[in-house]
Amino acid sequence: MLAITRHEKIIEWLQKQRTVKVAELSERLNVTEKTIREDLEKLERRGLLKRIHGGAILAADAGALLPMAENYTRRYEEKKEIAAKALKLIEEGDVIALDAGSTTLEIAKALDNLPITVITNDLYIISELTKKEQIRLVVPGGQRQRNLLVGPEPLEYLKKLNIRKSFVSAAGVDLVHGLSVFTSAHAELKRAMIRNAGTAYAVADHSKFGKCALLTFASLEELEAIVTDGGISPATVREYEMKGVKIIA
Repeated sequence: MLAITRHEKIIEWLQKQRTVKVAELSERLNVTEKTIREDLEKLERRGLLKRIHGGAILAADAGALLPMAENYTRRYEEKKEIAAKALKLIEEGDVIALDAGSTTLEIAKALDNLPITVITNDLYIISELTKKEQIRLVVPGGQRQRNLLVGPEPLEYLKKLNIRKSFVSAAGVDLVHGLSVFTSAHAELKRAMIRNAGTAYAVADHSKFGKCALLTFASLEELEAIVTDGGISPATVREYEMKGVKIIA
């Protein structure tokens, strides 16, 4: 098993259990305890967990980054604010991609029933947009993983599309590590949505800045702008804009 796959599994189990044991991980992943301890050390250096005697616990700062169900209610007002700003970037006749996520779901909810094309792999967004008959809904297909459709099929399909604007979410936004998430299947789809779009926007609330998840899927240079909420500090905005990253706040 590749190291990155082990790391994904470790984070997934931490998400569910909040604590993991070296011996248990060694048995589950069929590797030595030495390998597991090295994995935990690497993940600790990234701020994703804290090692304890015989295992690890979820790091306090990482809790807000993990893709848990409560993310759909956390910082709800900030996400609505971001959605309102994103709507100003969408025009009648647009072909847009809405990445999976709680913030992009708010964009879908706020969209008027107007003639645009929306590409998405998020089942929640699909459910929301089927109520709006003027919106042409394009679903790339794939296998269900929680609320997402993932797999090689949607990746290949996305490469064929002429996407005008993409709106992607991220678990972390960092000047060095760019946009990051925890799961490789999600990272590949997000990357495809960015690279097959004429213009790409990230949508992330202010708490995601300066944070880094497990896998980087895009550099900030690939974006037209990052759309965020008014809670972002002026110092953070200056820091990013000095590096050439446009912030819409």
